Amino acid sequence: RENAVTTIALCNTAAPDPADETVNSVTVNIHVVRNGLSYAAGNLVVSNLVIPAGETVFFSEERMVLASGDQIWIGTSAAARLAATVSVLAV
Repeated sequence: RENAVTTIALCNTAAPDPADETVNSVTVNIHVVRNGLSYAAGNLVVSNLVIPAGETVFFSEERMVLASGDQIWIGTSAAARLAATVSVLAV
């Protein structure tokens, strides 16, 4: 079974500091990993994206199809501050 990824939303849930937007920021890497493989430089699709506290980033322009067992791996500098939502449609 395959799924088309339609949207990825990444939200930094930490409280912003009006005086310094780097406080509580989160750095994110995203990998698209084929079934049976591990995340590595060859499947990196987003590198070192900085999301300021209180901000949300959406990826909805590009579409990708994941086969059964494929994964989206999201690595972050602060997992407790990051909420991730991935929307898919079966194809």
